[in-house]
Amino acid sequence: MQQPGHGIPQSPPPPPGFGPPPPQPYGPSQPYGPSQPYGPPQPYAPPPAPAGPAPAGPDFLAVDRHNSIVVDASGVCFEDRGRTAEFPWSCVRSVHYRPNSTGKGLVMGVVHVDGRFYECVVDAKRRDRLHEWFTQLIPVLRYYRPMG
Repeated sequence: MQQPGHGIPQSPPPPPGFGPPPPQPYGPSQPYGPSQPYGPPQPYAPPPAPAGPAPAGPDFLAVDRHNSIVVDASGVCFEDRGRTAEFPWSCVRSVHYRPNSTGKGLVMGVVHVDGRFYECVVDAKRRDRLHEWFTQLIPVLRYYRPMG
């Protein structure tokens, strides 16, 4: 009869760098104490300034039940049935506007610097309202996009 534990071949120990790490003794691996000298804490960098409102300037707003056009210091913004497209002035090559075919709506187009064209139509319902919009829109566009 064999004694327990005998007769089972033992594998050789793994070469250095292989296998599980050797057992560590209990307790801290380094002596107690700070790893850096004591002193006043280093100041944190100040948080970035919150993005405030765009600089003051004239603005234009045309709204109907489904769509809107906003022109202000930040650029041009279209909302078309819940979808929004924002065009900062740095991305706008040109802005075009005209009345729609019935003469009761404002059609505005933006040509992006990459050549793409976007358009939004806002219904004024009345010709006199459309005339008011053109009267308001022209000086605002001239302010942000001066000619020559």
